[in-house]
Amino acid sequence: MIDMAGKVAIVTGGASGMGQITARRLAKQGAKVAIFDVNDQGLQDTAAESDNITAFRCDISNLQDVEAKVEEVTAALGPIELLVHAAALMPGHKLIDHSHEDMEKLFRINYFGTTYIVKAVLPAMMERGRGRVIVFGSIAGIALVPKMGAYCATKAAVNAYIEVMQNEIRSSGVRIHLVCPPAVNTPLVDQTMATDTPGSIVEAKKSGRLGDPEQMIDAIEKGVRKDQDIIYPKEAKLLYLWRALLPKLWWKVVMKFEK
Repeated sequence: MIDMAGKVAIVTGGASGMGQITARRLAKQGAKVAIFDVNDQGLQDTAAESDNITAFRCDISNLQDVEAKVEEVTAALGPIELLVHAAALMPGHKLIDHSHEDMEKLFRINYFGTTYIVKAVLPAMMERGRGRVIVFGSIAGIALVPKMGAYCATKAAVNAYIEVMQNEIRSSGVRIHLVCPPAVNTPLVDQTMATDTPGSIVEAKKSGRLGDPEQMIDAIEKGVRKDQDIIYPKEAKLLYLWRALLPKLWWKVVMKFEK
């Protein structure tokens, strides 16, 4: 990704999926990696893999917890050079069936969790005039699908928030990258499969067409090395163009999977 030997990184969602893969790769480089998650077993198991990984139980939807844990990391490991924010929830429900309480929880984790962690690390980075932030938005914030309306809305909000932030702080010396991956074969998709899953994701899972997480991280690292503001790994760029240029055809195709 970038040279992080001896430097401090925070990876949210670091107990599983692409966050875990990123934490492992950074630790292998020699970075001092703090992983944030609420998955206690995953935190324990991931931290046990390397002396360079330290686990912090952190509820990303709780501002006080986020700010306290960032302070703990700084005190224990040193100034934060890199934030990789991958934590999220991805349940599937028709909007008419999705309770207000669950939608609010989704926004607290996916959107407000993003604002909490980004604003917790940015001021110190900007004061030093260096640092890097990589935030996982989603192509789902652009290429919308049925039964994922609330999730799509949270990721559209994340995409917008990070793109604006990129440009507001561009002269600060801190780089922010927005990552918009397609559906990837990780525990996040398993969350969706356990709820009212979109037919397109069911079909992709059955046919083996979900993205490979290791290959997805390879593509993201390539985008970071190229210093891209917005990274559309693998087929995400094609989905973006399809949805933007042919919206009626997009909806015709994705709705076919719901019959």
